[in-house]
Order: sequence, then structure tokens, then C-alpha cells
Amino acid sequence: MGRVLKILLVLIILAALVGFAGYRYWLSRLEAPIVLEESALYEVPAGAGYHRVVSELGEQGIIGDAWAFRLLARLEPEALPRLRPGEYRLEPGMSGRELLSLLGSSDVVSYPLTIPEGWTFRQMRELLDAAPKLDHLTEGFSDEEVMARLGREGQHPEGWFFPDTYRYHKGLSDLEILRQALERMESTLDEVWAERDDDLPLETPYEALIMASLIERETGAPEERPEIAGVFTRRLERGMRLQTDPTVIYGMGERYEGNITHADLREATPYNTYVIEGLPPTPIALPGRAALEAAVQPEEGETLYFVSKGDGTHHFSRTLREHNNAVNRYIRNR
Repeated sequence: MGRVLKILLVLIILAALVGFAGYRYWLSRLEAPIVLEESALYEVPAGAGYHRVVSELGEQGIIGDAWAFRLLARLEPEALPRLRPGEYRLEPGMSGRELLSLLGSSDVVSYPLTIPEGWTFRQMRELLDAAPKLDHLTEGFSDEEVMARLGREGQHPEGWFFPDTYRYHKGLSDLEILRQALERMESTLDEVWAERDDDLPLETPYEALIMASLIERETGAPEERPEIAGVFTRRLERGMRLQTDPTVIYGMGERYEGNITHADLREATPYNTYVIEGLPPTPIALPGRAALEAAVQPEEGETLYFVSKGDGTHHFSRTLREHNNAVNRYIRNR
């Protein structure tokens, strides 16, 4: 019996050593670097489970020992991450464990989408339609349908979307970008309106939004915004027409081909401020915060006219005679 016990003891020890060695080998396979020579994108599809992802990673040769990760699901199910759909950037040298942790994190690959100040809502929609990897839910929708989906049924869309750089990941929808931009503009307009000058000839935040869109479209020089706002404000106060070319262009719509004629200036569209009194009925572009602030805090002064110098800036005048001289200098001579 003594010899049998010794043999059994040796076998038990050997089995333990083999088991321990196997366990250590299994752990080493989990910690081994993934098989990549350069960074690569991997997408976790919506609804994909752990075993499907492990199989795909093994088939693609990214992990060399898929069996080790299947065994992990059996031995340590509590250690498995909850995989999140999206694209992830895999880097050479990361371990299999680190890979799994990444796929369960919020560190998805994102892409920038920039809406420039002064763009129209139509231009914004064209950019969204062309954005790669964005879920295009609103493609083919009318503007009215888009606003209805955003909970703003019957609201004109122009001006209501804040121009900025937004980031999105694959699978995010264009509707979500629009919702972010809409809520951002609403909150920014509320903040700016609360800081408005007391004696403005503007009665509502929406009128400030319209005014800001005119300011945004009139100048490419940020430092000029408050003075342009001052000109528009003084003209409103004196009952003068605003006579700003961007409103003519907006009223022409797709007919505009780069030039404005005298006939265009006389055309009675709802937006032509050479013809209508006061502000146009809606904004004509997407204004940024600086234009909004200028609209409610215009620069004081006496200027009532301005004309483009041709370099992105303007010459400001107090009288019509000064203005006509400036037009001769900067426009007709050119």
C-alpha cells in the first residue's frame, strides 16, 4: 500500500504541476500582444455577442489564440467586458486583455464635422448627407419633416442650428447632430438675450437671431461685427431700410449665380431689405456666438452706411454723401 500511495502522490503532484503550467500558459495567451504591425480599425456590430467578436478577431488574425478567450468565458465569465457597438482603433503591442477592455469602453473612433458660421441650413444638410459613416436618417426629408422629427413642427429651420465642430462616431445619426446643434443654439440665444442692451429696437430673441444672421453674412472680419450691428440698429431706430445685399441673395434662392443686378435689388421678395421695412421674416444663415452678441450689444456711434473695400473689410460712413464717395472709391473704380 505504501508504494501505491507514493505513486498516487507523485501522479497528483505531476497533475498539479501540469495544471499550473497549463493555467500559466493560458494566462500568457490572454496577455500576449495582438497580431498587428500597424494600427487598424475594428467595428463591434450592434448586437454582437462576445463569442462572435472573439471568432471574428481570430478569423482576421488579430488574436492568435481564440481558444484562450473562449475558455475565459467559461472560467471567468464575470471578467468579460460588456461589449459596446462602434469602431475602435487597435494598436500594435496591446494585449488581448487590453483589446477586450477597449471593446467594452466608450473610447470609440470619432470623426469631426464642422459647420462654418454663416452657412445656410441647406448647406448644413448637404454636409450631413455627405458625411461618411453617419447614419443618414433625414436623407430625402423636407425641411418641414426634419423640424417635425426634432419636435419643432411648423418652425422655420434657418438660423436655429449652432455652427461649430461636432464629433460623431459610426452609427450616430444626422438627426442627433441636428438635435445637438439646435439645442446648442437655443441655449446660446437664451444666454445672449439675457445680456442684451436695454434700448434695443428688437423685441424678441428671434428678432435677435435674425439680426445676428445679417451681421454674420455681412462681414468676414470678426472685429467689424459690433459696428455693423450698430449700423443696422441705428437704421431700424430711424425707420431706414436695412438695404443689405445678403438678404437679396437669400431671397433669390437657387437663382443666385454670383452677381446681383439692379433688377434684383428692386425685386419684391419677402427677404429683400431694399424693398421691405425692418427685418426679414426669418434668419438668412446660421450665426455664431460673436454675431449673436453683437446683435444684442451693438457698438454705439453715428455711422449709417458701409461698403465693402474688397478685402473682407468695410468702409463705414455717417452720411449718404460720404457713403457715395466710398462707393465710387471702392466699387465703381474697381
